[in-house]
Amino acid sequence: QVQLVESGGGLVQAGGSLRLSCAASGIIFSINAMRWYRQAPGKQREWVATIASGGNKIYADSVKGRFTISRDNAKNTVYLQMSSLKPEDTAVYYCATTQERDYWGQGTQVTVSS
Repeated sequence: QVQLVESGGGLVQAGGSLRLSCAASGIIFSINAMRWYRQAPGKQREWVATIASGGNKIYADSVKGRFTISRDNAKNTVYLQMSSLKPEDTAVYYCATTQERDYWGQGTQVTVSS
């Protein structure tokens, strides 16, 4: 059974930082690309970043230069380091992966106050 469990969300002031974690189980983590998405109130879910199995990373333009995705294959965990946070980064953040089908975590709330 595939499980993705996010943690690390919270309330932070604009300009601050947070690190999100997503612990995976039930998959061969090291060969899977891992992705982060977010969904703000009243908006569609949007892709944030992807890290490939080999470590290549790509980012949405809205977070490029501020967010860093990384992975620790020994811990089956993917991270999203978020810096210089803005109120518009407020959203529920989800990690996701694909193994025959898409799997999603339950999400973690990030709230950035102005």
